Amino acid sequence: MITFANEWFLGAMGGVLLGLLAWCFRTLPRERWQFVATVPVRKNTDGSWTGVNLTFYGLLSATAHAIALAVMLLLIGAIRIKIASITAVVLSFVVIVLPSARWVARIVEGKQHTFTVSGATFVAVLVLPPTIAGVNYLLGLNGSAPMPVLPVLSAIAIAHAIGEGIGRSACISFGCCYGKPVRETRGLARWIFERINFVFEGRTKKIAYADRLDGVPVVPVQAITATLYVVTGLVSAWFWLRGAFCTALLISVAVTQAWRIYSETLRADYRGGGRFTAYQMLSLATMGICAGYAWWLHTPDTIVPSLRAGLAYLWSPGALVLVQVVGIISFLYAGRSEVTAGRVMIDLRQDRI
Repeated sequence: MITFANEWFLGAMGGVLLGLLAWCFRTLPRERWQFVATVPVRKNTDGSWTGVNLTFYGLLSATAHAIALAVMLLLIGAIRIKIASITAVVLSFVVIVLPSARWVARIVEGKQHTFTVSGATFVAVLVLPPTIAGVNYLLGLNGSAPMPVLPVLSAIAIAHAIGEGIGRSACISFGCCYGKPVRETRGLARWIFERINFVFEGRTKKIAYADRLDGVPVVPVQAITATLYVVTGLVSAWFWLRGAFCTALLISVAVTQAWRIYSETLRADYRGGGRFTAYQMLSLATMGICAGYAWWLHTPDTIVPSLRAGLAYLWSPGALVLVQVVGIISFLYAGRSEVTAGRVMIDLRQDRI
């Protein structure tokens, strides 16, 4: 359903999210913005404390997950699906999809302390439809109406696009998923990236200890990805609110996964062996599977999204608590640095005693 309310809302949302990203692009490559805090856990013989570093990577990832869930709940609420029904889908994400970001990276890269969104996306595409089908089966036993699968999958794809767009700011803070040096580009790309690039600071950022590219202008892959994904998510949401669920799904998945395949050619970090990497193959498979969903699944014409109903749904206590719980779990999972150590010295301020 086309309304100016939809367009004004999505425009305001886009302004806020793109404004946040603009701040991230200017600020997060600096050394200061890698760690939120260091928590002392063990005292040393010299009076200092060994601490655990809490990262902006974890905080920004948690923020991205919370925003993505809020977007999904907004859209789900717009077609009046009960919070209890969608909670099972969210739990499957937390229990299976979120940890798979580490499992897949371990398989592909042979590293235990890294993450991959591409791998988690592929796992989500495989796991979520059976989960929805299982929930619908239980709903049928209770005499309740089943969830329409295509609108729910489409809403999740839109939430993923926006959430991953915001989540790329976490990669800027940590200095991962970085682009190749500008000096290695040619032609028009060289001209553009000589003017628009990232220069990372700090020896504890991944770009420094993995490839020694700190202080070197590199292609701002994270910024391009973040902007493209957020815009794609907003455009897809506009189609979704019109009831064009299939179009929204195809746009959100095709753009994000096609860019993921191409952007691998602009990156300098290790992505596994081979000219066509495992992550590129996973993205290609994700596109094919989602195209199959769009062709096979159908939605009744009686489903008409309502932005007002979605906002009311998101503002309900159950939805707000769910968003906060997922954000906290995400930060606890990804916020503790496993590749850095902290040392804290605590002194008295004699001038204030």
